[in-house]
Amino acid sequence: MECSLRSSTRVLSLWTLIIGSFNIAGLRPGSSVGAESLDAVNLSAVSGGDATLPCDTRSPQPPDALLLVVWYKNDVPIYSYDGRVKGPSAHWADASLAGRARWHATPHSALRIRDVVPTDRALYRCRVDFKVSPTRNYKFVLHVIELPEKPKIFDESDKEVIGVAGPYIEDTSLKLTCVVSGGKPMPRLRWWRDDKVISKLDPVEDETRLSLLELRIPKLQREYFEAVYTCTADNTALVPPLRVNVQIQLYLRPLLVEILAREQPLSVGQETEMACRAVGARPTAIITWWLDDKQMTVTDPQKISEDRNETISILRWTPRMEHDGRVLMCKATHAKLDHTTLEASMTLNLHYIPIVELQLGSKLNPNDIEEGDDVYFDCVVRANPPAYKVVWEHNGQVMTHNQRAGVIAGSAHLALQGVSREQAGKYICIASNVEGDGRSSAVTLQVIYKPVCKNKMTAIVGAAINEAARVACEVDAFPVPKNFQWTLNNTMGTVELDSAKYTVEKAGRSILTYTPSTDTDYGSLACRATNMAGQQIEPCRYTLLPAVKPDPPTNCSTLNLTDDSAELRCLAGYDGGLQTTYFVEAWELDTLIANVSTIMPVWKLQGLGSGKELTLVFYANNARGRSEITTLRVHTLSRLALHTEAQNNVGRIDASWALGIIAGAVGTLAAVAIIALLARKRHRPLQYEAPTQTVKAYKGMHSSNHSPIQPDDKNPDVVPLGKDFNCTRDSERPPEPPPYGAVVSPPVGASRSVHSLHDRSNTPHTPNTPVSDAQSIGTLAEDRRSVTSGTLSRRREVVTTRTPLLANARESCV
Repeated sequence: MECSLRSSTRVLSLWTLIIGSFNIAGLRPGSSVGAESLDAVNLSAVSGGDATLPCDTRSPQPPDALLLVVWYKNDVPIYSYDGRVKGPSAHWADASLAGRARWHATPHSALRIRDVVPTDRALYRCRVDFKVSPTRNYKFVLHVIELPEKPKIFDESDKEVIGVAGPYIEDTSLKLTCVVSGGKPMPRLRWWRDDKVISKLDPVEDETRLSLLELRIPKLQREYFEAVYTCTADNTALVPPLRVNVQIQLYLRPLLVEILAREQPLSVGQETEMACRAVGARPTAIITWWLDDKQMTVTDPQKISEDRNETISILRWTPRMEHDGRVLMCKATHAKLDHTTLEASMTLNLHYIPIVELQLGSKLNPNDIEEGDDVYFDCVVRANPPAYKVVWEHNGQVMTHNQRAGVIAGSAHLALQGVSREQAGKYICIASNVEGDGRSSAVTLQVIYKPVCKNKMTAIVGAAINEAARVACEVDAFPVPKNFQWTLNNTMGTVELDSAKYTVEKAGRSILTYTPSTDTDYGSLACRATNMAGQQIEPCRYTLLPAVKPDPPTNCSTLNLTDDSAELRCLAGYDGGLQTTYFVEAWELDTLIANVSTIMPVWKLQGLGSGKELTLVFYANNARGRSEITTLRVHTLSRLALHTEAQNNVGRIDASWALGIIAGAVGTLAAVAIIALLARKRHRPLQYEAPTQTVKAYKGMHSSNHSPIQPDDKNPDVVPLGKDFNCTRDSERPPEPPPYGAVVSPPVGASRSVHSLHDRSNTPHTPNTPVSDAQSIGTLAEDRRSVTSGTLSRRREVVTTRTPLLANARESCV
């Protein structure tokens, strides 16, 4: 009740004040106070925003005082400020303002209205009363602007587009409509691209209160891809225009597809990488690889650039030889568009190891090439890059051009003039380029030639009467002979043997089974083979003799002697015409230490023990029996001696320097003395003596014939012979004499010793001395046998010869 009374009192006093002011100014209430004569100032405010209505309250006659400020809306008071009252009560506002208005005296006096509504649109007047100065009036027309709604964009189907329009197909048309509703005054519409206006619509007042502006593009080319268009709407400069953006999306065909070049060529059999690049497709292109009309498998995912403009596909692939010359193709297709495939292709030019084919001359019959014919080969090479070298091989050996030998080797041809049997075999042609070496398949050259004996020597065959002997005739021939002929030549003449007595094997060998029944069935056998090239010219010869026991090994010696082993060698004697085995036995007194047998007279004995004196017994054995023996005495080295020698060496190393110097001086003096002695003795006549150790029978024959020159161990010119040499069965003998002449195998039935003497007497190294001084021959009575009347007789001879080096000495050997 009290509040209502105070409010009424406040309003009454306000009106009284206002009326009083009129009276002070000399005006009556209701007069226009000259406001109609004032020009109104246009002010604008946006609905929902703020409006500022200025009113100057400064007195023109300072220090005049401000009494009252009153605001009128269409001549109705809506707000007042009483300068005589302090505090909030100095302000009064109409209920229509609802607390939205406030008077501000500083820094510039004005009435500020918040949250402007369309009903705030009106004519406003400000009246300012001073204590002394006359009243002032200011008039304003407040225009309240109603903003339009935010623009919306619709496509051809009247479907609202938000953010992105499309995707559209390249080269098609586009229409977008910008629609704005409301706004007072009506808004202005504009389409923008890259800050440029491309279309606009001025405000048009109509009853629909809608504003529409279309954007038309007749042909969407690549330049419109992801282009951003903006539609703006504005009806005042007080606020920024309302805007909405839209991006144009397009389906773009690929512009380019290419197979990227490689630095290295493609090689057959080597994994390679091929790259294909597609440019310009949206969305990114799908790349496929094709070999001719067959699609290839790609395992690696496609690579897309950051701007999504390029797509790269990697093909990992191992070319094969059959791919050479074929077309490799890369295709780029669009996932959404048909008939937009682009392709790039290349013809494969593969590098590969030479492919080589070797051919025998076209005019040659490979089954009818005989010795002396001319043969040629053709080497056909297919290579990329071309071969820079061609090599020919025969049986794995590289051939060289040798025209004198009839070998003419070229890069494509090989000619053999007057081919021989040695040139038969496998031929290969090898061509080389940067990729490697290509080898042809082997071509076998078959040279037809007549049979020849594999063993050029006349073989001795031993056979006992009424015992079958097998004689093998082996020949070298091509083709393998199928026919053989055996003949026997003896005192009765030459007789061809019955074919039932021999067989022919597939390997080109004939086995004769021959059984002598009488002494006249022995003689010389001959075997001839026949093949396509003809009959064998020189037959294979065999001497058929009665089978006997073998001769013992001779000239036995040690090759290597250690503290526990020995390597031994002898010369084989006559084998009696049969297969012979050679034995050696090592005896220490009456104890057998070792017994070894071999098919050749070479042995290696182990486990003999150190420091032992051993007797070695040698003999041969065949089917007819055992030969006589040959002995040799040896001494194995002592391990204690070796150890002592090693200790002495250590002691010598540890000796003092003084002893070393003294020993060196003594050695030097001794050497000077020896050299002087040698120089003095060099002028003396040469006198040499060789030991005359022979078999017991030989000792008996020569026991009274000693050399007149006695041995002198202190004479450095005397060259002693080794004591381990043993020429006889039971005694030691000097070392084996040097080979002064070639040793010729003796004929059947002849003594090997006689031929040895004969060869030495004819050698140019034998000095021309009288026969009485040059040689003497002693004949042993034991074991004498001779081949007479079909009976084999063997004799052993002792031959003593004078050597060129030891002019006055003689050496003896059985």
